[in-house]
Amino acid sequence: MSVVQLPKVNELGFFEIRLESIGGLGANLAGKMLAEAGVDGAGLNGVSFSSYGSEKKGSHVKAHIRFCDLNTPIRDTSPVERPHVISIFHEALAKTSSVISGIYADSIVLVNSQKTPEQLKKAMKMLGGTVAVIDATGIALTEKNRVNMAMLGAMFRLCPFLDPDTMKDVIHKSLEKKYPQSVASALNTFERGYNEVIIRDFPLEQGMTMPDFVRSDIPVIGYETQPMGGLITNPGNSFLKDLSISRAGMMPHFEIDDCIHCAQCDTVCPDICFVWEEQPDKKGRPQMFLKGIDYQYCKGCLKCIEACPTDALSSVLEQDGVADAQSVKHIFDLV
Repeated sequence: MSVVQLPKVNELGFFEIRLESIGGLGANLAGKMLAEAGVDGAGLNGVSFSSYGSEKKGSHVKAHIRFCDLNTPIRDTSPVERPHVISIFHEALAKTSSVISGIYADSIVLVNSQKTPEQLKKAMKMLGGTVAVIDATGIALTEKNRVNMAMLGAMFRLCPFLDPDTMKDVIHKSLEKKYPQSVASALNTFERGYNEVIIRDFPLEQGMTMPDFVRSDIPVIGYETQPMGGLITNPGNSFLKDLSISRAGMMPHFEIDDCIHCAQCDTVCPDICFVWEEQPDKKGRPQMFLKGIDYQYCKGCLKCIEACPTDALSSVLEQDGVADAQSVKHIFDLV
Protein backbone atom coordinates (compact mmCIF):
# COMPACT_ATOMS: atom_id res chain seq x y z
CA MET A 1 0.00 0.00 0.00
CA SER A 2 1.53 3.33 -1.09
CA VAL A 3 1.05 6.43 1.04
CA VAL A 4 -0.61 9.29 -0.88
CA GLN A 5 -0.09 13.03 -0.60
CA LEU A 6 -3.01 15.14 0.59
CA PRO A 7 -3.84 18.05 -1.75
CA LYS A 8 -3.98 20.59 1.08
CA VAL A 9 -4.02 20.69 4.88
CA ASN A 10 -4.83 23.25 7.57
CA GLU A 11 -2.46 24.61 10.21
CA LEU A 12 -2.78 21.39 12.23
CA GLY A 13 -1.97 19.20 9.22
CA PHE A 14 -5.55 17.97 8.63
CA PHE A 15 -7.57 17.64 5.44
CA GLU A 16 -11.14 18.00 6.70
CA ILE A 17 -14.52 16.94 5.31
CA ARG A 18 -17.97 17.72 6.69
CA LEU A 19 -21.14 15.89 5.67
CA GLU A 20 -24.41 17.81 6.11
CA SER A 21 -27.45 15.56 6.05
CA ILE A 22 -30.70 14.52 7.68
CA GLY A 23 -31.40 11.37 9.64
CA GLY A 24 -32.18 8.46 7.36
CA LEU A 25 -29.94 9.30 4.38
CA GLY A 26 -26.94 7.37 5.72
CA ALA A 27 -24.41 10.17 6.34
CA ASN A 28 -23.14 8.55 9.54
CA LEU A 29 -22.33 5.28 7.72
CA ALA A 30 -20.91 7.21 4.75
CA GLY A 31 -18.50 9.03 7.05
CA LYS A 32 -17.29 5.79 8.59
CA MET A 33 -16.81 4.14 5.21
CA LEU A 34 -15.02 7.21 3.83
CA ALA A 35 -12.56 7.25 6.73
CA GLU A 36 -11.98 3.50 6.46
CA ALA A 37 -11.16 3.83 2.74
CA GLY A 38 -8.69 6.62 3.49
CA VAL A 39 -6.92 4.66 6.21
CA ASP A 40 -6.88 1.23 4.53
CA GLY A 41 -6.47 2.34 0.92
CA ALA A 42 -4.49 5.58 1.08
CA GLY A 43 -2.26 4.85 4.08
CA LEU A 44 -3.43 7.93 5.97
CA ASN A 45 -4.31 8.62 9.54
CA GLY A 46 -8.04 9.23 9.71
CA VAL A 47 -10.96 9.68 12.07
CA SER A 48 -14.73 9.87 11.60
CA PHE A 49 -17.47 10.84 14.04
CA SER A 50 -20.97 12.25 13.81
CA SER A 51 -23.06 14.73 15.73
CA TYR A 52 -26.78 14.11 16.17
CA GLY A 53 -29.27 13.64 18.95
CA SER A 54 -32.16 11.33 19.65
CA GLU A 55 -34.47 13.20 17.28
CA LYS A 56 -36.74 11.49 14.79
CA LYS A 57 -35.80 10.63 11.24
CA GLY A 58 -35.32 13.79 9.22
CA SER A 59 -33.43 15.80 11.85
CA HIS A 60 -30.13 17.47 11.03
CA VAL A 61 -27.06 15.21 11.12
CA LYS A 62 -23.42 16.18 10.65
CA ALA A 63 -20.57 13.76 10.02
CA HIS A 64 -16.95 14.87 10.38
CA ILE A 65 -13.88 13.28 8.77
CA ARG A 66 -10.22 14.20 9.21
CA PHE A 67 -7.23 12.87 7.27
CA CYS A 68 -3.54 13.50 7.86
CA ASP A 69 -0.20 11.82 7.19
CA LEU A 70 1.09 9.05 9.46
CA ASN A 71 3.46 11.41 11.28
CA THR A 72 0.64 13.69 12.41
CA PRO A 73 -1.24 12.48 15.49
CA ILE A 74 -4.99 13.04 15.65
CA ARG A 75 -5.90 14.36 19.07
CA ASP A 76 -8.73 16.61 17.90
CA THR A 77 -12.29 15.29 17.89
CA SER A 78 -14.01 18.66 17.79
CA PRO A 79 -16.50 19.30 14.96
CA VAL A 80 -15.07 20.26 11.58
CA GLU A 81 -15.62 24.01 11.34
CA ARG A 82 -13.37 24.86 8.38
CA PRO A 83 -13.88 22.07 5.83
CA HIS A 84 -11.95 21.59 2.61
CA VAL A 85 -14.92 19.57 1.31
CA ILE A 86 -18.60 19.89 2.27
CA SER A 87 -21.08 17.27 1.12
CA ILE A 88 -24.74 18.32 1.38
CA PHE A 89 -26.97 15.23 1.23
CA HIS A 90 -30.23 17.19 1.02
CA GLU A 91 -30.49 20.46 -0.89
CA ALA A 92 -33.26 21.78 1.37
CA LEU A 93 -30.78 21.99 4.26
CA ALA A 94 -29.63 25.31 2.83
CA LYS A 95 -33.05 26.74 3.80
CA THR A 96 -32.54 26.39 7.53
CA SER A 97 -28.86 25.86 8.23
CA SER A 98 -25.64 27.59 7.33
CA VAL A 99 -24.33 24.44 5.71
CA ILE A 100 -21.42 26.15 3.94
CA SER A 101 -20.11 27.96 7.02
CA GLY A 102 -16.34 28.01 7.37
CA ILE A 103 -15.43 27.29 3.75
CA TYR A 104 -12.20 28.57 2.22
CA ALA A 105 -11.99 30.37 -1.12
CA ASP A 106 -11.00 27.05 -2.73
CA SER A 107 -13.25 24.68 -0.78
CA ILE A 108 -15.40 22.14 -2.63
CA VAL A 109 -19.16 22.05 -2.00
CA LEU A 110 -20.97 18.93 -3.22
CA VAL A 111 -24.79 19.13 -3.35
CA ASN A 112 -27.45 16.49 -3.97
CA SER A 113 -29.56 18.45 -6.44
CA GLN A 114 -30.98 18.65 -9.95
CA LYS A 115 -29.99 22.31 -10.27
CA THR A 116 -26.93 23.60 -12.11
CA PRO A 117 -23.73 24.57 -10.25
CA GLU A 118 -24.39 28.20 -11.23
CA GLN A 119 -27.87 28.14 -9.69
CA LEU A 120 -26.59 26.57 -6.48
CA LYS A 121 -23.70 29.03 -6.15
CA LYS A 122 -26.21 31.88 -6.32
CA ALA A 123 -28.70 30.20 -3.97
CA MET A 124 -26.05 29.49 -1.32
CA LYS A 125 -24.46 32.94 -1.76
CA MET A 126 -21.00 31.50 -2.34
CA LEU A 127 -18.34 34.05 -3.24
CA GLY A 128 -15.90 31.50 -4.60
CA GLY A 129 -14.91 27.85 -4.57
CA THR A 130 -15.88 24.71 -6.42
CA VAL A 131 -19.51 23.58 -6.72
CA ALA A 132 -20.18 19.95 -7.58
CA VAL A 133 -23.69 18.62 -8.28
CA ILE A 134 -25.01 15.07 -8.31
CA ASP A 135 -28.64 13.93 -8.53
CA ALA A 136 -28.05 11.41 -5.76
CA THR A 137 -31.76 11.05 -4.97
CA GLY A 138 -32.65 10.24 -8.58
CA ILE A 139 -29.81 7.75 -8.85
CA ALA A 140 -30.75 6.07 -5.56
CA LEU A 141 -34.39 5.73 -6.57
CA THR A 142 -33.44 4.26 -9.96
CA GLU A 143 -30.91 1.81 -8.51
CA LYS A 144 -33.12 0.99 -5.51
CA ASN A 145 -30.39 1.96 -3.07
CA ARG A 146 -29.55 4.82 -0.74
CA VAL A 147 -28.45 8.40 -1.31
CA ASN A 148 -25.22 7.91 0.66
CA MET A 149 -23.72 5.54 -1.93
CA ALA A 150 -24.17 8.08 -4.74
CA MET A 151 -22.74 10.85 -2.56
CA LEU A 152 -19.74 8.67 -1.69
CA GLY A 153 -19.09 8.05 -5.39
CA ALA A 154 -19.10 11.79 -6.08
CA MET A 155 -16.82 12.48 -3.11
CA PHE A 156 -14.26 9.97 -4.36
CA ARG A 157 -14.25 11.83 -7.70
CA LEU A 158 -13.60 15.09 -5.81
CA CYS A 159 -10.88 13.57 -3.58
CA PRO A 160 -8.46 11.93 -6.04
CA PHE A 161 -6.15 10.80 -3.24
CA LEU A 162 -8.83 8.21 -2.36
CA ASP A 163 -8.97 4.96 -4.35
CA PRO A 164 -12.46 3.98 -5.64
CA ASP A 165 -11.49 0.29 -5.73
CA THR A 166 -10.76 0.42 -2.01
CA MET A 167 -14.21 1.90 -1.44
CA LYS A 168 -15.81 -0.95 -3.36
CA ASP A 169 -14.06 -3.40 -1.04
CA VAL A 170 -15.38 -1.43 1.95
CA ILE A 171 -18.91 -1.59 0.52
CA HIS A 172 -18.60 -5.35 0.14
CA LYS A 173 -17.28 -5.76 3.68
CA SER A 174 -19.89 -3.46 5.23
CA LEU A 175 -22.96 -4.86 3.50
CA GLU A 176 -22.45 -8.45 2.38
CA LYS A 177 -23.08 -10.07 5.78
CA LYS A 178 -26.25 -8.23 6.82
CA TYR A 179 -27.57 -7.03 3.45
CA PRO A 180 -26.06 -9.26 0.73
CA GLN A 181 -28.94 -8.49 -1.65
CA SER A 182 -28.03 -4.78 -1.66
CA VAL A 183 -24.32 -5.08 -2.54
CA ALA A 184 -24.79 -5.00 -6.34
CA SER A 185 -27.15 -2.00 -6.25
CA ALA A 186 -24.84 -0.18 -3.81
CA LEU A 187 -21.87 -0.66 -6.15
CA ASN A 188 -23.93 0.55 -9.14
CA THR A 189 -25.06 3.60 -7.18
CA PHE A 190 -21.47 4.37 -6.14
CA GLU A 191 -20.25 4.04 -9.74
CA ARG A 192 -22.95 6.35 -11.06
CA GLY A 193 -22.18 8.94 -8.39
CA TYR A 194 -18.51 8.82 -9.39
CA ASN A 195 -19.21 9.16 -13.12
CA GLU A 196 -22.17 11.55 -13.18
CA VAL A 197 -21.05 14.34 -10.83
CA ILE A 198 -20.83 17.77 -12.51
CA ILE A 199 -18.01 20.03 -11.29
CA ARG A 200 -17.58 23.79 -11.81
CA ASP A 201 -14.84 26.08 -10.43
CA PHE A 202 -15.73 29.62 -9.41
CA PRO A 203 -12.56 31.62 -8.64
CA LEU A 204 -12.93 34.45 -6.15
CA GLU A 205 -13.47 37.64 -8.13
CA GLN A 206 -10.69 40.19 -8.13
CA GLY A 207 -10.93 42.56 -5.18
CA MET A 208 -13.26 40.29 -3.19
CA THR A 209 -12.33 38.46 0.00
CA MET A 210 -14.00 35.67 1.91
CA PRO A 211 -15.91 36.77 5.03
CA ASP A 212 -14.17 36.43 8.36
CA PHE A 213 -14.73 33.07 9.98
CA VAL A 214 -16.83 33.20 13.17
CA ARG A 215 -16.63 30.23 15.52
CA SER A 216 -19.95 28.45 15.88
CA ASP A 217 -19.46 27.78 19.59
CA ILE A 218 -19.67 31.48 20.48
CA PRO A 219 -23.23 32.10 21.74
CA VAL A 220 -25.20 34.79 19.92
CA ILE A 221 -26.94 35.81 23.14
CA GLY A 222 -24.93 36.08 26.34
CA TYR A 223 -25.07 38.00 29.60
CA GLU A 224 -24.24 41.26 27.79
CA THR A 225 -26.44 40.83 24.74
CA GLN A 226 -29.60 39.06 25.94
CA PRO A 227 -32.91 41.02 26.00
CA MET A 228 -33.90 42.77 29.21
CA GLY A 229 -35.75 40.52 31.61
CA GLY A 230 -34.64 37.33 29.85
CA LEU A 231 -37.41 37.75 27.26
CA ILE A 232 -37.64 34.82 24.82
CA THR A 233 -37.93 36.49 21.42
CA ASN A 234 -38.23 33.28 19.37
CA PRO A 235 -40.13 30.64 21.35
CA GLY A 236 -40.08 27.09 20.07
CA ASN A 237 -43.45 25.91 18.80
CA SER A 238 -44.97 23.77 16.09
CA PHE A 239 -46.33 26.84 14.26
CA LEU A 240 -42.80 27.79 13.16
CA LYS A 241 -41.56 24.32 12.24
CA ASP A 242 -40.72 23.38 8.66
CA LEU A 243 -40.56 19.63 8.07
CA SER A 244 -40.10 19.90 4.30
CA ILE A 245 -36.39 19.37 4.86
CA SER A 246 -37.17 15.81 5.97
CA ARG A 247 -38.54 14.66 2.62
CA ALA A 248 -36.03 12.39 0.92
CA GLY A 249 -37.07 12.62 -2.72
CA MET A 250 -40.73 11.54 -2.71
CA MET A 251 -43.84 13.50 -1.74
CA PRO A 252 -47.60 12.82 -1.67
CA HIS A 253 -49.63 14.26 -4.55
CA PHE A 254 -53.33 15.07 -3.99
CA GLU A 255 -56.05 14.81 -6.66
CA ILE A 256 -59.15 16.46 -5.18
CA ASP A 257 -61.52 15.04 -7.84
CA ASP A 258 -60.77 11.48 -6.68
CA CYS A 259 -61.14 12.23 -2.95
CA ILE A 260 -64.13 10.87 -1.00
CA HIS A 261 -63.19 12.91 2.12
CA CYS A 262 -63.07 9.84 4.34
CA ALA A 263 -60.23 11.23 6.51
CA GLN A 264 -58.24 7.98 6.46
CA CYS A 265 -55.17 10.01 5.44
CA ASP A 266 -55.64 12.45 8.32
CA THR A 267 -55.96 9.55 10.77
CA VAL A 268 -52.47 8.21 10.01
CA CYS A 269 -50.69 11.54 9.39
CA PRO A 270 -48.26 12.19 12.30
CA ASP A 271 -47.92 15.93 11.64
CA ILE A 272 -51.46 17.20 10.84
CA CYS A 273 -50.56 18.07 7.24
CA PHE A 274 -54.09 17.83 5.82
CA VAL A 275 -56.22 20.98 5.60
CA TRP A 276 -60.00 20.71 5.99
CA GLU A 277 -62.86 23.12 5.44
CA GLU A 278 -66.50 22.92 6.50
CA GLN A 279 -68.90 23.13 3.55
CA PRO A 280 -72.49 22.01 2.91
CA ASP A 281 -72.89 18.62 1.30
CA LYS A 282 -75.37 17.78 -1.49
CA LYS A 283 -78.24 17.85 1.01
CA GLY A 284 -77.14 21.11 2.59
CA ARG A 285 -75.77 19.51 5.75
CA PRO A 286 -72.41 20.75 7.11
CA GLN A 287 -69.54 18.39 6.35
CA MET A 288 -65.75 18.59 6.44
CA PHE A 289 -64.11 18.51 3.02
CA LEU A 290 -60.40 17.99 2.37
CA LYS A 291 -58.85 21.02 0.64
CA GLY A 292 -55.27 19.79 0.28
CA ILE A 293 -51.88 19.34 1.97
CA ASP A 294 -49.82 21.89 3.87
CA TYR A 295 -46.39 20.76 2.69
CA GLN A 296 -44.60 22.86 5.29
CA TYR A 297 -45.45 20.14 7.82
CA CYS A 298 -45.08 17.12 5.51
CA LYS A 299 -41.94 15.09 6.15
CA GLY A 300 -42.60 12.61 3.34
CA CYS A 301 -43.43 9.52 5.42
CA LEU A 302 -46.10 8.60 2.78
CA LYS A 303 -48.31 6.81 5.34
CA CYS A 304 -51.28 8.68 3.89
CA ILE A 305 -50.86 6.99 0.51
CA GLU A 306 -51.05 3.54 2.07
CA ALA A 307 -54.21 4.51 3.96
CA CYS A 308 -56.04 6.17 1.05
CA PRO A 309 -58.79 3.85 -0.32
CA THR A 310 -58.94 5.73 -3.67
CA ASP A 311 -56.42 7.18 -6.14
CA ALA A 312 -56.63 10.63 -4.56
CA LEU A 313 -53.15 10.30 -3.05
CA SER A 314 -50.10 9.04 -4.90
CA SER A 315 -46.33 9.14 -4.45
CA VAL A 316 -44.38 11.36 -6.87
CA LEU A 317 -40.76 12.45 -7.24
CA GLU A 318 -40.45 15.92 -5.73
CA GLN A 319 -39.41 18.68 -8.12
CA ASP A 320 -38.07 22.04 -7.00
CA GLY A 321 -40.89 24.47 -6.18
CA VAL A 322 -43.77 22.03 -6.73
CA ALA A 323 -44.61 21.59 -3.04
CA ASP A 324 -44.70 25.37 -2.46
CA ALA A 325 -46.95 25.85 -5.47
CA GLN A 326 -49.43 23.11 -4.45
CA SER A 327 -49.41 23.73 -0.70
CA VAL A 328 -52.71 24.63 0.98
CA LYS A 329 -52.06 26.56 4.17
CA HIS A 330 -53.73 25.93 7.51
CA ILE A 331 -55.90 28.77 8.69
CA PHE A 332 -53.56 29.52 11.60
CA ASP A 333 -50.73 30.07 9.07
CA LEU A 334 -52.78 32.80 7.42
CA VAL A 335 -53.65 34.77 10.56
